[in-house]
Amino acid sequence: MNKLFLATVILIIFCSSTFAQMPATEIAGKEVFKNDDVVFHQIDDHTWVGTGHVMFNESIYLVEGSKEALLIDAGTNIKDLDKIVATITKKPVTLVATHVHPDHTGASIDVFPEIFIAAADTVNIPQFMPDYKGKVKYLEDGQLFDLGSRTIEVVFTPAHTPGSTTYIDKAAGYGFSGDSFGSGNLLLAEDFSTLLATCHKMSAIMQKSGIKTLYPGHYFGTNVETKQRVDDEATISKDALSGKLKGTENPNGMLGLNLLIDLYGVRINYNEKAIK
Repeated sequence: MNKLFLATVILIIFCSSTFAQMPATEIAGKEVFKNDDVVFHQIDDHTWVGTGHVMFNESIYLVEGSKEALLIDAGTNIKDLDKIVATITKKPVTLVATHVHPDHTGASIDVFPEIFIAAADTVNIPQFMPDYKGKVKYLEDGQLFDLGSRTIEVVFTPAHTPGSTTYIDKAAGYGFSGDSFGSGNLLLAEDFSTLLATCHKMSAIMQKSGIKTLYPGHYFGTNVETKQRVDDEATISKDALSGKLKGTENPNGMLGLNLLIDLYGVRINYNEKAIK
């Protein structure tokens, strides 16, 4: 069995149980495109969210400036995604990823000549992007994408994966976090020390720059992430590291994440290696 296919199946099974409690799609905004693979809704005049149907609302975001546009993530397997995006914006599009997992960098990326990722996530390329023939470019923390009258800043937010990345629009007051904070159900592949540092970093940025919300990698219309959500995950991380907080056996403990903390409306799936 193909490794990518197997990994995707495992993630689908895992997500089907852990996201079962999430509500049905309630995304507000004008519908601008729909086919069997994806539906795009308008967030504001120059921002759109695409919702895939394979892995629980795997979300992609199209962010347009006056000269260029960013496509943040590409979903699982959306045929002719480049052509779909071209029906929404006529600006040149650059593909960037929040992290390398098959519901964010699946077969949909194959129609793009290049993709930007954090170098730390190259460890996941052999398993999750083995067939990509385009050029992989590497992001820098703090890097700015000048789209023309709109600037998107790169913020490294590791924990879900070693190279997880958030993209923020300070002027708009929001960002796009992928699975960095889990949208209430974080799969912690790294450790609590990394998550704590990431939460402190993002909380400070949100406070200083007036970032009110983060759009997650699995968006249901009502589950944007707030500074409070980030701060709650920092508290959980600190208490887990100190031993004050103990996880329970994870009934959905696939991917080796056999422990679960469910607190403050946040589920963090992890294993013993996360306590260090």
